Amino acid sequence: MPTRPLRHLFHPANADDYADILHRGIDHLGDHLREVTGPARGASPEQAAKLIDDIDLDEPAGEVEDVLSELSRVYLDDTVWFHEPMYAAHLNCPVVIPALLGELFVSSVNSSLDTFDQSVGATYIERHLIDWTAGRIGFGAGSDGVFTSGGSQSNLQALLLARGRRRGVPADRLRVLTSQDSHFSVQKSARLMGLSDDAVVTVPTDAARRMDVAALKRALETCDADGLTVMAVVATAGTTDFGAIDPMRAIAQAAGAYGAWMHVDAAYGGGLLTSPRRRHLLDGIELADSVTIDYHKTFFQPVSSSAIVVRDGSTLQEVTHHADYLNPRSAQQPNQVDKSLQTTRRFDALKLWITLRLMGADQIGDYFDTVIDLAQDVAEVVRADRGFELAADPSLSTVVFRYRPLGMSESDADDLNPRLRQELYAGGRAMVAGTKVDGRSWLKLTLLNPMATTEHMVEILDTLRTLAREIDAPALLEVS
Repeated sequence: MPTRPLRHLFHPANADDYADILHRGIDHLGDHLREVTGPARGASPEQAAKLIDDIDLDEPAGEVEDVLSELSRVYLDDTVWFHEPMYAAHLNCPVVIPALLGELFVSSVNSSLDTFDQSVGATYIERHLIDWTAGRIGFGAGSDGVFTSGGSQSNLQALLLARGRRRGVPADRLRVLTSQDSHFSVQKSARLMGLSDDAVVTVPTDAARRMDVAALKRALETCDADGLTVMAVVATAGTTDFGAIDPMRAIAQAAGAYGAWMHVDAAYGGGLLTSPRRRHLLDGIELADSVTIDYHKTFFQPVSSSAIVVRDGSTLQEVTHHADYLNPRSAQQPNQVDKSLQTTRRFDALKLWITLRLMGADQIGDYFDTVIDLAQDVAEVVRADRGFELAADPSLSTVVFRYRPLGMSESDADDLNPRLRQELYAGGRAMVAGTKVDGRSWLKLTLLNPMATTEHMVEILDTLRTLAREIDAPALLEVS
């Protein structure tokens, strides 16, 4: 019987090799971590692709040290480090160490959370965390939910549940109402569900970038008058660009008047459930039929770790399908697959479990409060600087701004700011995001690092100003 291939299996006989290899990996990553001086080195797509394309996957690299050395060249040397304070681009959080401890067990033991006989205690750990989250939302007895791969999957499942309540209504007569600033996964979910191209109706936002409730009521009235059925109203608790939180209580009342399912996409703002100072910003979330939470954003967990939580657990039956080989009707064991769009599913709940057991919820909430405070401070700096414009007061931890000194035209600012973002990335010292507001180009600081400071953000602003002055832009007016 061959022995060499078996030495790589996770097995009691290989426990020493397992510990040795993982310790080498930890040491290797630790060495990289100590040398990081910025969020990225600015590698181009062509440079990154070339390193990968040259690898012959049919020929093993050799021993562990050879593989780790190659890993540095093709990945770690040019990767993006979200823990760096000067990273302020997308909604990627630095992760907490207790969650990384959880990852060790999640990956090594490799439990699958679809059935009890593949997970045992893991089933109940996940269920307890869902109950804990539901309690923080304000749902009562009978609530339920399941962990998912991310907010997009959670939003899709929520709309599937809403669709289930409207059986018999032709797909081309169904509508989903959501704000113009909601996440693109709402439109994507409608398409995946086979709804018509105009199924998603976007509702304007008010001056604070929140869904305009008066406009929502008009849209509901119009749909009803046209013989259309609004199957769901999607509110957002933390829009991607502005962090705006829609007025959930008023939205719930408006949706309820037409029997529409109310879903809250709290993928970003869900961390407020643990906030010692700002939990009130989620007022009305308890009135929702379903809620999306991304723990891998504002609970500082590694990807992936998300959940859909529903006020009435019986509604999850919409995604249940019985298979005799997996979850037969006669089985007395609890099966998480009855609630999930996935079958095989990682035990991602363990990361949050260990985080709560080591840190506690208040510390997670304090981290989120810290970055919200930072966003407010940075917004004041931008507002006071004659070289920059602020798009709106921050609601959570994003700051939308652009470089546009006095006298610069809108079109010149549209040309310059995306270029500034690219030049900033290429320099390797910092990263910011880009977006469009009313068709115009803006930059965005997405702040999820509690170790970042106002001084870090001022350094980013100063670097952008320097880059702007170095770029050959004839319309650029210097500001002293």
